[in-house]
Order: sequence, then structure tokens, then C-alpha cells
Amino acid sequence: MDSTDLALTKFGIGQPVPRMEDPTLLRGEGRYTDDINLAGQAHAVMVRSRVAHGTIRGIDATEARAMPGVLGLYTAADLGAYGPIKPGIMIPTRDGSPMRAPPRPALPAERVRFVGEAVAFVVAETAAQAKDAAEAVLIEIDPLPAVTTPDAAVAADAPLLHAEAPGNVFLDYHYGDTAAADAAFARAAHVTRLKLASNRIVVNPLEPRSAVAHYEPGKEHFTLHLGCQGVFGMRQSLKDILRTTPQKVQVLTGQVGGSFGMKASVFPEYVCLLHAARALGRPIKWTDERAESFLSDHHGRDHEIEAALALDADGNFLAVRLAGFGNAGAFSVAALPFTVNAVKNVVSVYKTPVVEVSTRGVLTNTTPTGAYRGAGRPEGNYYMERLIDTAAAELGVDRLALRRRNHIKPEAMPYKAPSAMLYDSGEFTAVFDKALALADWEGFDKRRAESRARGLLRGRGIGSYLEVTAPPGKEMGGLRFEADGTVTMITGTLDYGQGHASPFAQVVVDRLGIPFERLRLLQGDSDQLIAGGGTGGSRSAMSSGAALVEASAEVIRRGREIAGVALEAAAADIEFARGRFTIAGTDRSIGILELAQRLRAGLKLPTELPQSLDVSLAADTPPSAFPNGCHIAEVEIDPDTGAVAVVRYAMVNDFGTLLNPLLAEGQAHGGIVQGIGQALLERTVYDGEGQLLSGSFMDYAMPRAGDAPMFDFLSHPVPAKSNLLGVKGCGEAGCAGSLPSVMNAIIDALAPYGIRHIDMPATPERVWRAIREARPG
Repeated sequence: MDSTDLALTKFGIGQPVPRMEDPTLLRGEGRYTDDINLAGQAHAVMVRSRVAHGTIRGIDATEARAMPGVLGLYTAADLGAYGPIKPGIMIPTRDGSPMRAPPRPALPAERVRFVGEAVAFVVAETAAQAKDAAEAVLIEIDPLPAVTTPDAAVAADAPLLHAEAPGNVFLDYHYGDTAAADAAFARAAHVTRLKLASNRIVVNPLEPRSAVAHYEPGKEHFTLHLGCQGVFGMRQSLKDILRTTPQKVQVLTGQVGGSFGMKASVFPEYVCLLHAARALGRPIKWTDERAESFLSDHHGRDHEIEAALALDADGNFLAVRLAGFGNAGAFSVAALPFTVNAVKNVVSVYKTPVVEVSTRGVLTNTTPTGAYRGAGRPEGNYYMERLIDTAAAELGVDRLALRRRNHIKPEAMPYKAPSAMLYDSGEFTAVFDKALALADWEGFDKRRAESRARGLLRGRGIGSYLEVTAPPGKEMGGLRFEADGTVTMITGTLDYGQGHASPFAQVVVDRLGIPFERLRLLQGDSDQLIAGGGTGGSRSAMSSGAALVEASAEVIRRGREIAGVALEAAAADIEFARGRFTIAGTDRSIGILELAQRLRAGLKLPTELPQSLDVSLAADTPPSAFPNGCHIAEVEIDPDTGAVAVVRYAMVNDFGTLLNPLLAEGQAHGGIVQGIGQALLERTVYDGEGQLLSGSFMDYAMPRAGDAPMFDFLSHPVPAKSNLLGVKGCGEAGCAGSLPSVMNAIIDALAPYGIRHIDMPATPERVWRAIREARPG
């Protein structure tokens, strides 16, 4: 077996190749933002509001300015030249007008709107000096009444947070045909209704946010080092805020220790650092502390939904309806989760002729909420799966049969869903049946009896899901043949823990036969990108994968012409396979890396031919794909304490073509554990004055290894027809399957008490109270 055969066999598409970066990270040689130190840098610390809502009467910085090492102290008055921070996507209201999202300044001039909002910042020679000075800044705030829940915020007597959003509603969203929905519910033989809450999450990535800003006055050029989810998009947002051109801003990102959607946005701290770097003529560094992160990082989820499912006399779904609120916090960051993504994902794998979603985006005196793993995709599937289990219980029918009856069949593909999505592929019943077998559904009674003998309740739950991945756009596909014989893949997604380098390299190995160990990945330098959609919405394998396929095809096209010169043959006679250009019908050939070396050595080419194998293109990314699956969880509950343990977990997923099954399974594991965390543990609590009561790991429970069982993982890949690789995405599917499967299992375990619903998180206290209320005394 030659090296090309080895590369294709061991490192091609479908092989379980470990993450390329792991040896570096395991040796402690990763380069995260806080590892970056520039010559002459100073340090910044934010001064944050301790009041949830109030009018700023004054800022006394006299003592702070005089403290040792202090170089500058800045307030909103210093940042008036910069533009506001805007939401990433503007969602139209039900009448077609733009949503009324209040602009967010980097620092507020007149009013604070949540605890933790940065009001000023100090720059000093050391981080300790900056922190000391920040603590000496006195902010005089006249408190105003605060609201922390949507119900309170839309009340007639509620305080108004922003003049731009009357009644504290910045978005009144509607999708669907109301008349058709009304008719479907009117003729329904049965309607199931549930009030469902998707609890607020503190994102808590392993690496806190950090940034280092630098300014070159001669060039009027800004450089920002930070962890994010895509440097190209970050640069585009920053240049608007800085009121400059893209060429004047460079964003650099190294390793990123998790994000889950949160680090995709511009935060006020970044504008502050860039201003200070320009004002002081020195690099400025800032790294968040965990206590600040709880307050200032965008939170996730926080939706209150009234869901309804209409069924006919045979159990066929007629319509699904969602109505409710999304709690955006003090500013709108991302409205997609409770609007567009709710529409796209609530239909899931089921024939549902009509869908209607009516939701309002509400502003409250809490930390702004943004995207969090799935950004509405897990919630949409959660709503549907809880409705189905509840409907089955109300009707006294088998929950398996109800699901099978309503599955979209393979022969219906392509299927036009009422969400306007066109499903291209999927075998939902086959996936469902495989999951039941993997979970040993038929053996459950024995396991339940064993649990009962130990004084425990046992339940099982199903979480079927279908996700709609991010919509199409532009993505860079670049391949650069380096002087040292390596090849750099350049693309605008960004790895913040997913492990992009290996699967992207596997695509290039498959297309060009380049040895795996020769491939490198570059994503984190905005100056080297011509396009980039960033990472999010389970899109990277589709967007960067498709871009690298297109780039590989262009390398081959160029290589045929160049190899014709090197081999003294007509380009039309040159064939390419397994990493080599060959004259058709002969054994004369040249390898692709050898050809690149010949070019570096001075191979003379006619001017009309490509002068390099290097490729840099912006590819149209494929349309959304539809990863789907079925997860089945089993839980045990101690009725005396309310403690819940997930004791078995099986899943069958259709991620389309698996570029790397090892990493796909790892992504599923991570998403499932995050779903378990939301379902059982994570609870964000504000008091009536807007103070965060769950503001540390002493008060906020995160999932640990002991909270998750061993996972049984099986794939049922049905390649997507919408992209060249047949991939569907897998990054967020774990959450989409785990939320409903775990919660349905809890309700199944509590069914003997007549309990039909319990909201997340199902903490021991909440479960214990539900049992006591159902069984007084």
C-alpha cells in the first residue's frame, strides 16, 4: 500500500480520525486569547452596574484616576463617535415592518438596564491596578422599578425600558395562516394544550471571554484578538461600529474554549478596548472573571410558550400552534430562537399540515439572551414531543403508534413542510424503530421492576427530532501550497471546540489525495478571508466542506494545465486520480505535491496558464439540511427526595454522510449532556429587583460526568441530496434529542401519581413538590 492508498484508506471520508489539534492541546500548547500578551500592553477592567434599572446621576472617578498605574478611565461621553451594537438578524413583525430593536451603546449615558451592564472602564498598567481602581469608581444611580419576566414586562403598569419598544415589546412575530389553523382546531376531534417553559441558561463556556486590542495610528488600523465564532463576520460588525472600512480592521482568533453561540456577537467590552487602544497608543487587554461572566455574557433560552396540537379522530395531526414570549433581556441580541427557528423546527418528522407561531419578543431588566446550542431547534422539537406524549396519555393510545402514524414517509420526499422547508431526505420510521431496538424497549418492564424493588420510580422517554440547519450564504474555500510542502486549507467557519481540522482534511484527502499529515487549517485571520459565514447552526461541514470540494476541483483544473507543461503533453490528455496527474493511456505522471514543488523551483509556464495551484474562492453554500434522529432516555427517581438520575440513553441519528464518525458521536455526547443540564439542573433565578441569585457555581448547577450515563450510539445515514458531500450537520442534535427524551421519561416515571407535566429544570425540589401535591400527606 503506497502513501496515497494509506491516506485514502485511513484518513478519507468516513474514517474515525482523531482531532488533529488534540496533541497540541493535551500538551498545554494551545493558544487561547488570554495567552496573548503584546509588548507594552495595559489592562482594562469594567465598572458594572449593581442596579438592574435606574437613571445614571453621576460617575465620580476622582479617586480612581489618582490611583497607582491608572492610565485612563472612560465613560459613555468618551465613546460618542462609535455606532451602536445591533442585533445580528432583524426579524420582521407580523405587519412586515422591521422589529423595534433598541440600539445598544457600548456604555450607557443615561440609564442602566441590567445588573452587570458595563457603565465605565479603567485602564491601568496591571490588571490588579485596574481592578483596584474600578472598585474605587462611584456611580450614582437613582433606582427605577425593574421587571424580570415577560408577564411583568408587558403589564399595563410596567416600567418602560426603551422608548423604541412600546410596552417593552420589540417584536410581535407571526407565521402561518390563522384561518387555516382556526379551521383545523375547530374540526379536531381532540386538542392537546400545554404551557411549556424553556428555562434560561447561563452559557458558561470553559474559557471566559477575553480580548486584546491594538491600534496603529499611522495606518488608522485596528487589530482585535478574541475568541469568537467567525472572524469575517466579526470584522464586518466591528467596522460598522467603528465607522471605518473592513481594510482598517483585523480580527484574529486562536483556540477557543467553547462558545455554544454566545461568543458570536460583538460585546461592549470589545468597543471599549479598541477605543482605549487608540486613545492611549498601547495594546489593551481584558479577560473576564467568572463572576462577571454570569452577569455579562449573553444567556440562552428563556421562552414561555403555550403549545397546542390538533388531532382528528384517527390520531392524525391536523395543526400545531405556538404562542408566547421570548425574554430577550435588556437588549435584543437574537430573536431567531423563538420566531423563525421555532417555525422551522416544531414540525419535526411529522406530517402536520398547518403550523402557526405567534410570539412576542419582550425586553426585561435581565442579562440579554442570545443563541445557545441549537438556538430554537431543540425547543421546537421539545414542544412537539411533549405535545405528542401528552396527547397519547389523554387519548389513551400508544405513544409509539401515534408517532408512527404521523411520520413523514420516505416516498413523500421531497416533502414541503408547512414551515416552507423542503425536506430532501429522511427515513424517520426506520430511525425510530432502530432506536427502540437499541434501547431494548421491550425489556423495560424488567428494568422497571428492578428499580421498584429498590424503592425507585423508573420511566422512559422518546425524543424524536429533526433540525433545520442554518440557511445558505457564502463561504470561502482556499487551498494554499506552502514552501515547506504542507497545504493550508482556508475557510471562514471557525473551530471553537468542534475539531474542524480533521474532517476538513479528510475531504481534501478524498478529493486530492494529499497526505493527511501535510494539511493545515487556517480560519482565524480575517485578513486572509474573502468570505466567511462563521460556525453556527450546524453548518460547517456543509458550507466549508462544499467550499473545499469546489476549491479542490479548481486545483485539479489548474493542475491539468500546469501538468501538461511539466509532462510535455496537452492539458486535454491529462487525467487526475489518487493525487497524481497522468497522461492518459501512459504511465507518465506527476504527483500534486511534486508539481507544486516544481512550480516553486521555477517551472516556466506560458502567461495564459494559471501560475499557481493556489485557489481562493467564495462558494455559494448549500441550502439547509435536515439532520434527524430518535433518542430514548430512561430515568430513575427517588420519590422521597425527588432526585432524578438518567440511567440509560440510546440514540439513532441520521447525520447524512459522516465525514468523521468519531467526532460526530462526540458532538452528540456533548449536546446530550448540555440537554441533561437544562432538563435537570440549570436554573437562572432573578429576584424582584433584578438581582441574579444564581450568580456563581455555588448557586448554579452544571452537569458533571456523573450526571450522564454511558451512551449507546448508532447511525442511520441517509445522505442529503442538497449538497455534494451528502452531509447534514450534527453539532446541535444532541440537545434536540435529549431535552424531550429526558423530560418525557420523567413524566412517564411520575405517571402513577397522575402528573402530566413538569417544567424544566426538573430539580429534586420541583419533582418532590409535584409528588407531594399529587399525593398529599
